[in-house]
This record gives sequence, structure tokens and C-alpha cells, in this order.
Amino acid sequence: MPTAWFNQQLSAFEAAFERYLTAIPAPDRLTEAMLYSTLNGGKRLRALLVIASGELFNAPKTPLTTIAIAIEMIHAYSLIHDDLPAMDDDDYRRGKLTCHKTFDEATAILAGDALLTQSFNCLSHIDDLSAAQIIQLIQLISNASGANGMVGGQLFDIEAEERKVSLVELERIHRNKTGALIKASILSGVIAGDGCQDDYDRLSIYADNIGLAFQIKDDILDVTGTQEELGKKPGADQLHEKSTYISLLGLDTSIEKLHQLIAEAIKQLEPFGTKATPLIDLAHYIQKRNH
Repeated sequence: MPTAWFNQQLSAFEAAFERYLTAIPAPDRLTEAMLYSTLNGGKRLRALLVIASGELFNAPKTPLTTIAIAIEMIHAYSLIHDDLPAMDDDDYRRGKLTCHKTFDEATAILAGDALLTQSFNCLSHIDDLSAAQIIQLIQLISNASGANGMVGGQLFDIEAEERKVSLVELERIHRNKTGALIKASILSGVIAGDGCQDDYDRLSIYADNIGLAFQIKDDILDVTGTQEELGKKPGADQLHEKSTYISLLGLDTSIEKLHQLIAEAIKQLEPFGTKATPLIDLAHYIQKRNH
């Protein structure tokens, strides 16, 4: 990583994402805050997972890009709100001052709100997919983003501060807060393509494993990474007295669990042969990333 496929897809997506965002009708200050918080060098992992999964099941390219844009807007909204003083109270994101630090809290909240609502407007205008597919996508992504997914996981995470949680509770937090939108990204590609129920089930297992692996890697990097690598101050979990895989299992066991999850994810892709190479590479990227 990064591979030729990764670089090509990332470049094409960034161009399409910028075109879409700059065309959204909005007050100038709101547009400025939205662009500041989205076009800032993110990993675009969720977008790339949409595209890789969709390609595996022969989905048309244009719908995949549109779905990826919608999911990246949801992800950006969640980061803006996550950084707010009432939440994680972070000053930096991806090496830059956070949205509320650059603008103000009210503008940051509204920028997040605008990105979230615009994402579903985006999904409702997908070309080359049936109405049934579009409804299924909206149901999948809204569920993953809301009370039963990312937002619920965020609350679980807040409630877990300053107390020790069990491994089962910690996994529930992360499968909702982080894993749900990653899983929706992957399954969106299956829905947009010609995958069958067995394919959907295999990709669900793949998604569950890499979603949890992503969070374990985050916990590892919070201990081992530098501010230059992470784009924000490390040690935030310890500062907020959060339970993490490191605090519950130790660093070595957490690394071992990370490797096991990635191996299990890749195992689910064996029936697809070399066509699944981008999804395999993205799993390895999660495993080896340094930010």
C-alpha cells in the first residue's frame, strides 16, 4: 500500500468529491466550513471500500462514486461533531485545526448538519440503479449512521469514559461507533452490484472483521503514534480515561488480535480469487497504516 489501484481510485474520487461539494448551494461561510472539513487529506477508506466492493460485483462506476461521496460526507460530519468541546474536545484533525477552532462552534455544528442531510439528498439522486436498490441503500446507510449505529456507538463511548468496561462492552461500542459505517460502505457495493445472498453474507463477515480491526489499530496508534503521523495529539484515550483494547488486553495481545481479524476477513474473500485483490489490499492497509 498504496497500490496503483489505490492511487488511481483515490485521485478520481477526490476530483469527483470536490466537484460535488463545491456545487452544493449554501451560504458562503457554511460552504467554506464544509470544504475545510472534507477536502483535507482524509484516508477515504470508506469511499475506497464502496468502490472495491462494487467492482467485485460489477456495479456501474457512477453510482459507486455517488454512494462513496454520500458516505464520506457522513463520515466528515461525524468527525466535525466528534471534535467539538462537548464531545472529544480536540484541537487538531488531520494535522489542521478542527472546524470549530478555525470557524466557531455554531458554524461547525451547522457544517456537520449540512453534510449529513446532504448525503441523503445525494443518495436519492443515484443514476443507473433501480428504485428498490436506492431505497435499500438509504435504509442501510441511515441505520448504520443513526441511533442503532454510529450515533448510538458514540453515546456508548461517552458513557464509558472514566470507568472500566468489559471486552464485550468495548466491542459493542466500536462495532457501532466505527464499524457500522465501514460495514455499510462495503455492503453498499454489494447492493449496487449483482451479488447474491451468499456474497452479502461473506462481505458482512469481512466487514465486521475489518471494522473492529480498524478500531484496534486506532487504539494501538494512540499509544505508539506521533502527532506528526496521526495529525492530532496521541494519548487522547488515556486523557479521557477511556477503556481501550490496549488497556484491557495489553499492546502485544491487541496486535495479535488485529492480525487475527485481518486474516479472518481475507479468508472470506477466497472464493472471489484475484478479483478481490483491492479488498484484500485495503484490509492490509488497515493492518499496517500509521495514521
